[in-house]
Amino acid sequence: MKTILKNSHVLLVFLLTSILYAQQDPSYTLYQYNMNVVNPAYAGINDYYEVNINFRSQWVNLEGSPETQSLSVGIPMNDKVGWGLSIVNDEVYVLNETDLYIDFSYRVQVGTNTNLYMGVKGGGTIIDIDLNKLGIMNDPVFSENVHNFNPNVGVGFLLKGPKYYVNLSAPTLLKSKRYEKDGVVVTHATDRLHVYAGAGYTISLDDDIDLTPSVMGRFVSGAPISLDLTSTFDLYNIIELGISYRLDESISGLGMFKLVDWFNVGYAYEATTTDVKDYSRGTHEVLLRFRF
Repeated sequence: MKTILKNSHVLLVFLLTSILYAQQDPSYTLYQYNMNVVNPAYAGINDYYEVNINFRSQWVNLEGSPETQSLSVGIPMNDKVGWGLSIVNDEVYVLNETDLYIDFSYRVQVGTNTNLYMGVKGGGTIIDIDLNKLGIMNDPVFSENVHNFNPNVGVGFLLKGPKYYVNLSAPTLLKSKRYEKDGVVVTHATDRLHVYAGAGYTISLDDDIDLTPSVMGRFVSGAPISLDLTSTFDLYNIIELGISYRLDESISGLGMFKLVDWFNVGYAYEATTTDVKDYSRGTHEVLLRFRF
């Protein structure tokens, strides 16, 4: 029994330090429909107000698996300036993290039908770590919960033409601490710089069907590169259907449905290709889009 408890203790420490130190920010299957969460250049770039609400349940049936909810708002001020709001709540095991940011974008015309959007975001992250959930007693490493606020800023760029786009962003530029202890095993854990880079190109197959292959990469120091390869078909400007492959991690099917002019619903199912598949029933993601 002592051996089991000891191994469980080690496992909990490993899980905790992995969550606090190496984990990337949340990944989305439906990222292309909710981009200003990670790239402020997308804020308010359309001719209408836009509100996106996203729900993601990762690795369903696995206790303590990531649960993410996000809200993004885009508001065009004029033909050059856009504003936005992005809120992301992410819960993983004992860690709850809430990002709150205001976004600003500015458009520069660089060609007849090509625009460069430049964006900045400012805000921060509320970190809550409830170590009491671990049920570990009389251990100084786990004796005190954590609650703090880390301010941060980010930048982003979007080059957009009639048939293509290229984007680059770093939503959190400042290195910030999540957890720190003095004189015991855990010394500190940090948020590291995240860089997102992607591109897409739309191919018209006929008057009513478009194919858009796209790629999205996430780069974090100390973590494996995450690369999404996605292809979507736009059918009659009513339904978008697609498939996505995340390198060495998962494969997904997705759909975006235009129910009325002002309301769209998106859904994605992601099946992991890692060993987690033996314990989970996959990942579900739902996106609600409102346009005014």
